[in-house]
Amino acid sequence: MKVVDLDRETVKRGLADGSLLLIDVREDHEFARGHIPGSVSHPLSTFDAAALKALIEADGRRPVFSCASGVRSIHAIAAAQQSGLDLSEHYAGAFKDWYAAGEPIEA
Repeated sequence: MKVVDLDRETVKRGLADGSLLLIDVREDHEFARGHIPGSVSHPLSTFDAAALKALIEADGRRPVFSCASGVRSIHAIAAAQQSGLDLSEHYAGAFKDWYAAGEPIEA
């Protein structure tokens, strides 16, 4: 399995310049309580490779997974790769790192 760790600054740049699609794989209730601005919800518990592929193709930006602490995003990478999707990047620090750094969040 190929996993590429991205740091907060890389994610911030990608969101700011519109090149990155941040896919939050936390549960809906976690996402609703607070998420990184610009991220989209796709819970790991209801992972749907076809829906994910359609989302990515329709969006056109570089897909990057995120979660609470960087664990579920690795599981999402594994699920995507097992489904034949060539996805390998995730925000290693995830929401906890973003929040701890005082970055803005949306609820």
